[in-house]
Amino acid sequence: MNIDFELYRIFYTVANNKNITKAAEELNISQPAISKSIKKLEEKLGGQLFVRTKRGVVLTEEGKEFYNYIRQAIEYISNAENKFTELLNLETGCIKIGISTTLTKKFLLPYLEEFHKLYPKIDIQIITNLTSELFPKLRNGLIDILILNLNEKNYGQDINIIKCKKITDCFIVNKNYKELVNCEISIKELNNFPLILQSKGSNTREFLDNFAKENNTTLKPNIELASYSLVVEFAKIGLGIGYATKDYIKKELKSRELFEIKLKEKIPSRYIGIATSSNHLPNFSTKKLIEIINKEI
Repeated sequence: MNIDFELYRIFYTVANNKNITKAAEELNISQPAISKSIKKLEEKLGGQLFVRTKRGVVLTEEGKEFYNYIRQAIEYISNAENKFTELLNLETGCIKIGISTTLTKKFLLPYLEEFHKLYPKIDIQIITNLTSELFPKLRNGLIDILILNLNEKNYGQDINIIKCKKITDCFIVNKNYKELVNCEISIKELNNFPLILQSKGSNTREFLDNFAKENNTTLKPNIELASYSLVVEFAKIGLGIGYATKDYIKKELKSRELFEIKLKEKIPSRYIGIATSSNHLPNFSTKKLIEIINKEI
């Protein structure tokens, strides 16, 4: 049965007002149009909905039962419209962000602070893990965006990438290895010293391994850590040569708590980026956060 929704809306309004004249005023249409619509609906349904009285109209027993269902449907639609408006105006909602702990602290926090000031009613969920573990969540719609260190590779046709901030990596040591600071060494020669690297599975480790491979080298770390911040801390206490993002350790380099090793091969710059799934349309709050990040960079 194909019935115009407008007929349901007219029926609902007449039933609420128990009067065709009042319903016509509320809907801003003529009384004859109301009566015609009710008659058309009754014909389509095959039964009578109202009984006319001197005071107005009353529902038949069948009409009362019909009204109970129509009332719920109309109210659901009204609630959906209100919810959509709230989401559009960012008065409610939630952003689920996949990101590493390091990027949360070193990159994302200032943008979250600005976003929260503008839209304090939006909930924010941070899901931290290795990038390789977060991509399936993005594809399945369990997170809205993934913020990551980009590698020069194809992430798939279902993934959209937005390049944000350019970053540069370097190898670092503390004063125990100061003799290495005043000379250039090759990436192959790094294997002659204890190496502290992030574990495989992280984009940073993948980027470094690819760079080493391009220079006919396989790096063999003595210490592998899941956390970028631990790599820096281990290098600070002299456990070996660490690999870090120069942008994140400016303070340590300036205070000479850490020193950069000059590498013969130039480490290429890379980008922090935002990944979204083309199979899941970003919600309004996610779009606003992306706008804020892009505006500031």
